[in-house]
Amino acid sequence: MRDLSSKSLEKRATELDAIAAVLPLERRDELAELLSDQDVETLRHLVNQGMGANTLRALASDLAYLQAWALAATGHPLPWPAPEALLLKFVAHHLWDPDRRQTDRDHGMPAAVEQSLREQRFLKVSGPHAPDTVRRRLATWSTLTKWRGLEGHFTSPALRSAIRLAVRATPRPRKRKSAKAVTGDVLAKLLATCKSDNLRDRRDRALLMVAFASGGRRRSEVAGLRVEQLTREPPIASENGSPLPSLAIHLGRTKTSGADQDEVVYLTGRPVVALNVWLATAKIDSGAMFRKIDRWGNLSPRGLDPKAVNDIVKQRAKMAGLDPDEFSAHGLRSGYLTEAADRGIPLPEAMEQSRHRSVQQASSYYNSALRRSGRASRLLS
Repeated sequence: MRDLSSKSLEKRATELDAIAAVLPLERRDELAELLSDQDVETLRHLVNQGMGANTLRALASDLAYLQAWALAATGHPLPWPAPEALLLKFVAHHLWDPDRRQTDRDHGMPAAVEQSLREQRFLKVSGPHAPDTVRRRLATWSTLTKWRGLEGHFTSPALRSAIRLAVRATPRPRKRKSAKAVTGDVLAKLLATCKSDNLRDRRDRALLMVAFASGGRRRSEVAGLRVEQLTREPPIASENGSPLPSLAIHLGRTKTSGADQDEVVYLTGRPVVALNVWLATAKIDSGAMFRKIDRWGNLSPRGLDPKAVNDIVKQRAKMAGLDPDEFSAHGLRSGYLTEAADRGIPLPEAMEQSRHRSVQQASSYYNSALRRSGRASRLLS
């Protein structure tokens, strides 16, 4: 670590505290020593510019990792801009061939660098990194370089070739964020565990139904929902003519929307009923929509942490007799699109609700569902 005066460290830690409300930093003192003054100033600037909290958390995490790796690998902080040779070193340290490592101990990340990162809790996995992780950190590195008004070598042919060859040498199947999608039949099993009238069951039932029916909202969006984002809409006529309750959720800025966009999704029928029952039972008429409940059943005024949404999905999966390791909050998002495909809902209509911007990403769920049920997969059925 660099030799810094206690006064400088204290100042940096205080500045990190100032942005902690938007950018939670559990390792403030460690980061104060690791990040430079310019790093902290960049993060403060981005907070003031209104960048999304999740994006900021990812940037800060990647920046801290890059600084820790640079110090361990070179003995110096990250240079700005980074020379091409350092970028190639980063790729070589993170994308390598496990089989080659068996016969060549110098292949891949050096043992001293690996030990340093593990001691600082920056490195938890064994083996080479996932290619997507390496690409993301390089993208963060490139973005931070541009924010400093500098040009880097991130699009150089040598770097692109190194990544391509490294990925080809160590092929691995791409894993989804959730091993299995929470489709309609799985959701029904999760909801069946929320049968009682207690606060927790009513909260979880409303949360699961709202998260799924609103297009498979991200866990950060679900945790951040507030009553003020709801707008009551005129009832919708059902197929038998009876009215169904309807409401709009104003999501505001999301991961894929612009700064000035107000994303809106709609709920109709059972999810609205479940949400109304929860809000009435919990006597919530303003503030956080989904809140913590302690072990004694007391309701907190604070909203859920995004991680809690994931924990709820896993807990309900376990209660339903499913393997909790196979499901996560992201399964609600992939499950919504998979279910829409199974029911023949056109992709553009489903994307209006899910608010996916990438047709390629959204269509991947559709293609999987259609291929699974299509004629080509049933030639011998």
